[in-house]
Amino acid sequence: MINSTDFRTGLTIEIDGGVWQIVDFQHVKPGKGAAFVRTKIKNVETGAVVERTFNPNEKMPAAHLETRNMQYLYEADGMYTFMDTETYEQTELNKEQLGDALNYLMENMEVSLQTFKGRIIGIQLPNSVNLKVVECEPSVKGNTATGATKIAKVETGYEVRVPLFVNEGDTLRIDTRTGNYIERA
Repeated sequence: MINSTDFRTGLTIEIDGGVWQIVDFQHVKPGKGAAFVRTKIKNVETGAVVERTFNPNEKMPAAHLETRNMQYLYEADGMYTFMDTETYEQTELNKEQLGDALNYLMENMEVSLQTFKGRIIGIQLPNSVNLKVVECEPSVKGNTATGATKIAKVETGYEVRVPLFVNEGDTLRIDTRTGNYIERA
């Protein structure tokens, strides 16, 4: 059991049978009244973020997530196949289980498969990925004073806002946590 005063960013706890990860927390001691812990927590399965307050003496069970290193192999009939890099065991996931990760998933990519009590709850991608631009408007010389952006479509089908100097064929580094363009790779 974890006391709410021991919360820290990244900690996973179990609330009402669901797995939640602490995104942000703050210990608050007002002038009047009892102290409390204000948190922003994210549901690991659905990705929903909620704000919640806890009493300082409240205890929560720790959620122990198991992670296995997997390699993405291929997609067939809406099922995405991953292989355990140690045992070569294959696991199939559907679009709902992968969620936004589909925007960045490339064949042979190394990911971490997360399970909770034997149930697959999702995958964890690297913080950034390099993807090639397959479609975007051509650059216009001299139109850089405004810091304008344009839409570029990458090889996975994901569309991202990029600076005007990016062209088709460029390789981009994209942050998988926010979905934003970082730099040309």
